[in-house]
Amino acid sequence: MRFLVTNDDGIYSPGIAALARAASHFGDVIIVAPNVEQSSMGHAITSRRPITYTRTPIEDFEAYRVDGTPADCVALGTHLWGGVEYVLSGINIGLNIGNGMWHSGTLAAAKQATLLGVCGIAFSAPAAEDIDYEHLDPFVSKVLERLIGSKNMKLVNVNLPERPQGVRWTRQSVRLYDGVIVPGQDPVGREHFWFTVEPIQETEEGTDRWAVENGWVSLTPLRLDLTDEAELERLNRENPVD
Repeated sequence: MRFLVTNDDGIYSPGIAALARAASHFGDVIIVAPNVEQSSMGHAITSRRPITYTRTPIEDFEAYRVDGTPADCVALGTHLWGGVEYVLSGINIGLNIGNGMWHSGTLAAAKQATLLGVCGIAFSAPAAEDIDYEHLDPFVSKVLERLIGSKNMKLVNVNLPERPQGVRWTRQSVRLYDGVIVPGQDPVGREHFWFTVEPIQETEEGTDRWAVENGWVSLTPLRLDLTDEAELERLNRENPVD
């Protein structure tokens, strides 16, 4: 079995090495990741210039750093290394839950895999300075055991709490958007703005956010088709187009 491991935190992030170690118990691993941090890059691709890569071994793994986005890394890695069966993205420094999925570079890498016909799995964990990846390793392996070989799931978003107690299937939390603009000034008095997030206080049981807050590893199956099926059915019924 062949795994391509990538991320959006950059090739030197400790989370990518932890994910590669977990994947190595199941098959062959190659790391192809951005040469610098690409957090919140979303599903951007590089189309106005060529991209290059440089061999950069990580621990005992064959690894390459790319001067591009997470989606670029998946496209290039699957092109150069044939037979990739799974793309694993992460372990991201910071959760990707709720509406954060829309701008996540971590999840975008997994989506790019799905677009190319490869199963994509994104892993994220809290942005704690002292995150214990060794403690998370058995839960990452447990997730891989559940997902490897499944023919129905092509895209899965996984979020790991700091101290997991088990694994839950969840749905995306979409109640509120947690983005906020924070104005400020630079050292010479020029106005600037930070785009950041505010904590959401209330969560719905069964969602990714609820699961992580209660110590569960959240597994959310996703799809690329964004069609609102219920609305489409209503429109066809109430206002059909000739």
